[in-house]
Amino acid sequence: MTTTQQERPLAVLVGVQLPGVDDVEHAADLAELGRLVHTLGFDVIATVSQRRSALAAAAVLGEGKLKELAELTGGSGVVPSGAPERKNKARARRAAESGEGDDDDGELGGDEVDDADEDGGGAGPDAGGAGREARRATVVAVDHDISPSQARNLERATGAQVLDRAGVIIEIFHRHARSREAKLEVEIARLNYVAPRLRETGGGGDRQRGGIGGKGAGESALELDRRKIRDRIAELKQELTGVQREQSTRRALRQGQRRVALVGYTNAGKSSLMRALTGSEVLVADKLFATLDTTVRALHPEVRPRILVSDTVGFIKKLPHDLVASFRSTLDEALEASLLLYVADASDPTFRDQLGVTRSVLSEIGASEVPSRLLLNKVDRLSEEEREALRLEFPEATLLSAKIPADVAALREALIAFFEQSMVEAELLLPYAKQSLIGEIYENARVLSEEYDDAGGRLAVRAHPAALDRLRSLLAR
Repeated sequence: MTTTQQERPLAVLVGVQLPGVDDVEHAADLAELGRLVHTLGFDVIATVSQRRSALAAAAVLGEGKLKELAELTGGSGVVPSGAPERKNKARARRAAESGEGDDDDGELGGDEVDDADEDGGGAGPDAGGAGREARRATVVAVDHDISPSQARNLERATGAQVLDRAGVIIEIFHRHARSREAKLEVEIARLNYVAPRLRETGGGGDRQRGGIGGKGAGESALELDRRKIRDRIAELKQELTGVQREQSTRRALRQGQRRVALVGYTNAGKSSLMRALTGSEVLVADKLFATLDTTVRALHPEVRPRILVSDTVGFIKKLPHDLVASFRSTLDEALEASLLLYVADASDPTFRDQLGVTRSVLSEIGASEVPSRLLLNKVDRLSEEEREALRLEFPEATLLSAKIPADVAALREALIAFFEQSMVEAELLLPYAKQSLIGEIYENARVLSEEYDDAGGRLAVRAHPAALDRLRSLLAR
């Protein structure tokens, strides 16, 4: 009997409600983790949740909940103690090369499984698991950053692969990266995540001979693998520096141009708005982190001078620090923009918290001083009463839907009006010897009139002060 190839692997979510986290926030975090796991290609069949003062030191959950989780994965529900099983000694080396941690069982290392739950409450397995006893979950996704030993103990108790929240996000980034810059940034973050999770193989402590003549203890296979990862990260950083230098050159060529950057939480509708404003064929998908690469397009229909619109990577709560740091160059587009459009999904009840995350990350890279506007997107999903409540709460915001042409047209006019306020009129003298710059002038300024005399062309223009300074500098050379 054959099974359908369309079946997706199954996953279980695990969350611990810590002090200071209310029920609504806890439920929203788990729902977001579910969407992340779904984006990764798994169907979530259950959620195991527990209230605790802290994560259990050994395996995140208390003994009772751990057994409940194991029923969904086919594991024993117990963290075995004693010597680890012997494993293929090549697995750690393959893990270093592939970017994946191996499943080798390490010793418990002093961690002890809790004897009882502090609170047996919280959500147990969801009803979504009913009728699916024939298939077990193969992945456990934990809505926290957990230590390598906690992940290892969970794997031993459940018999399933364990990913913490950071691991899920990094894996999504790894799959969705398209540009060379994004791939390099993600691979660096991924290797930094994998390195501490490599474990010694059970092959008996094989070591490479060290020293002159082969004397000395040398390095273990684990030490070699970690050194390989460090060397690989150094190579990737060097290559990334070259790519970022090219990106900086391209951004410098756009210096003085009018630039708008769409920023916001992942899946807030930035790419849909980008497509509507520019007519470009950017990827639009109802999943988290569909866009990882910065895309720059001109506002359509075009105006003179052009207005460039950038679609940037979305933000998310508990974003791994390595990814915030590595995507700093990608977010430079926001830092150098003339105007930031904060896009929020108004139909999401947690969008206020999401806005806080967006502002926090942008403040971290120094973009909080850039002029900004708030766009509450997807209002077509709201009732008129809900829209009116938002207008009262956010009087400065623009309510719109990227799917409604009239809303997009009104936003386009608002963008043009914003830049018109800062434009000034001036006269440029274009000598006949520099007629090749006429295209540059039309590209960066609106030409109001042209007159020619013996000295050359006298052009009355209207442009942004920075663009005027750049044009005058080109004409003076």
